[in-house]
Amino acid sequence: MSYYDDEVAKTAALMQAMAADSALRESVERVADACSRAVAAGGKVMFCGNGGSAADSQHLAAELVGKLVFNRPGMAGLALTVDTSALTAIGNDFGYEYVFARQVEALGRSGDVLVGITTSGRSKNVLRAFEAARPRGIVTVAMTGQGRGPVADAADLCLAVPHGETQKIQEGHIVLGHIFCALIEARIHGGQRPA
Repeated sequence: MSYYDDEVAKTAALMQAMAADSALRESVERVADACSRAVAAGGKVMFCGNGGSAADSQHLAAELVGKLVFNRPGMAGLALTVDTSALTAIGNDFGYEYVFARQVEALGRSGDVLVGITTSGRSKNVLRAFEAARPRGIVTVAMTGQGRGPVADAADLCLAVPHGETQKIQEGHIVLGHIFCALIEARIHGGQRPA
């Protein structure tokens, strides 16, 4: 079997495992509910993560602001990974583990949702962001791998992809993110069921 065949087979097996995971399905529904409540009340969904998870943060925020399944008004999604001046100033002045927490302190409001994406579940800056969110009444969602980690323990809700390899966890994250963004879109705008 070639590397290509092996990777596609691993991804297919992961998708089957996710499809069979009723607890994960229920967690996705709870995340969509929390995000829908936030957006409907005039709040926002914030995303953060490092590396590929930073890119996923931007991707999912863009799905809310733009559109995913059908055309509708924009919804408030914000990636805390894109303001290089804030990231570098906070990293320089306070330390890298606070680059998201300070933004949560400044931008987060009660009723908002913060989605922290970390394949290891151990990203200190995501953990600090969750610590900043809790006293502000911000709902926290961890997106992790099967190891879950301290970020999952600190979160209100967790979407743990049932795999241990970083790239497969990232593939699972974007699938789950697309699903909950489509559910938010449908719940907020006309009750349309995602196709």
